[in-house]
Amino acid sequence: MHSEKIGLWSAVSIGIGGMVGGGIFAVLGLAVQLSGGATPFAFFLAGAVALITSYSYAKLSVKYPSQGGTVEFLNRAFGDGIFTGSLNVLLWISYIVMLSLYSYAFGSYAASFFPHQFHVFYRHIFTTLIIIVLTILNLMSAGVVGEVEEYIVAFKVAILMFFVVAGLWSIKLNRFYQHVPPAPELIAGGMVIFLAYEGFELIANTAMDIEDLNILPKAYYIAVGFVVFLYVAVAIVTVGNLPFQQIINARDYALAAAAKPFLGEAGFTLIAIAALLSTGSAINATLYGSARVSYIIAKYGELPKFLERKVWSKPVEGLLLTSALTLVMANTLRLSNISTLGSAGFLIIFAMVNIANLKLRKTTGANPLISGAGSVMCFLALLILLAVTVRCLTDMIVFLVIVCSSFAFELIYRSVKKLGKKNNKNM
Repeated sequence: MHSEKIGLWSAVSIGIGGMVGGGIFAVLGLAVQLSGGATPFAFFLAGAVALITSYSYAKLSVKYPSQGGTVEFLNRAFGDGIFTGSLNVLLWISYIVMLSLYSYAFGSYAASFFPHQFHVFYRHIFTTLIIIVLTILNLMSAGVVGEVEEYIVAFKVAILMFFVVAGLWSIKLNRFYQHVPPAPELIAGGMVIFLAYEGFELIANTAMDIEDLNILPKAYYIAVGFVVFLYVAVAIVTVGNLPFQQIINARDYALAAAAKPFLGEAGFTLIAIAALLSTGSAINATLYGSARVSYIIAKYGELPKFLERKVWSKPVEGLLLTSALTLVMANTLRLSNISTLGSAGFLIIFAMVNIANLKLRKTTGANPLISGAGSVMCFLALLILLAVTVRCLTDMIVFLVIVCSSFAFELIYRSVKKLGKKNNKNM
């Protein structure tokens, strides 16, 4: 264990690592399919929502430093009730969706090295394998990967920057005017890929170990600002170098396919390896974090007590349940299902964090206009996303099932717990 306090650039690295953890490798092809030549603008729109929300996270993190992060902020603002508990359960499920996305991406990039006709088969094999292997690794020693996480972050950012610099020289400007959808669909396209920015909230979980809480706002703004720039640049190079239909055909591993026109087969292999490392490290970090989120929520009494128990100083039950649900989701849902579900879940959570900052503004010193604008932007983005998604009945049904299940589970769990306490008193 390292006892050193976390400085500014380490905190920035955690935020960048959380965002560039695997989202860009997973959703780039889907983004182009939805937004066409305007994909760079779609990434910018999603980044703008993330950036304004990071203001609320910065204010809340400084005032309420906690390993609980988002869970702590929601409980501080809205109290320990069914509403807050439901939101926290939705947060945990959203983490599982993120894990599914990363696992799906890992499987897709690994399968890209095999003949195309076997792609689906090998994707399922590698998707399942990476979840099982990293679950075992977390049970044994999560620190093994954690110790090299900063190097992995540096490597994948360096590869993406190399991709951008090398590809800028060969882009064709006319491709940015092709297949541009109407404004509502463009915004929806940006919001479907919103979960690619979700990872900045991991900075909140490090607040207890920050050497000076006043550096937290800088860490948030630098991390989100840099990733917005990086994603937009990657989207520009991808759209500008690869014909639209080719991106769609290779949407599960679009970034590697986009490197081929200017870097050849070696570029494809390099990006695919970077994607495997990136998504693998992201799965490890998210498994570690989501198991602890379930543990913290259970400590608040919003999830069953067995998730609060630790074995070998680790929340084993939470880890195993998280991994099992991830296996099911990653192997049964399509990429668009997973991305829509994850983005919608985090838009709800981030809207409520903005409202939490607005409600606690007297103690956090927040500007109500910024927090208010953040909540409005999140809700509008969610409504537009759902309005377009309603055309895909499967996506809408999955979303409604997840949201309703979060509230139903919390309501039933609290009712059973209350009944149990009442029965114990009567005995």
